[in-house]
Amino acid sequence: MRINVRKIWASVPALLVAGSVGLAYAKLPPPTEEQKAKAAEAKEKAAAAAKKESEALAKAQDRVAEHYRKTKAGVTTAKK
Repeated sequence: MRINVRKIWASVPALLVAGSVGLAYAKLPPPTEEQKAKAAEAKEKAAAAAKKESEALAKAQDRVAEHYRKTKAGVTTAKK
């Protein structure tokens, strides 16, 4: 029976990463109530910022579309 050394060496980095992640996670203490509150506050701030950015993007897209409609040469405007 022949052992494929390349396959063994290819799996070594994955095993090392998996082992180190497992050890690092095992040593972390559970979050305190203060840390949980800070995380929730940060999550709310991020959601508010994302909503604000989304609204700004929609506004900019509307302006670009309107400019395109106004400046498109040779096209008549359709009445609604």
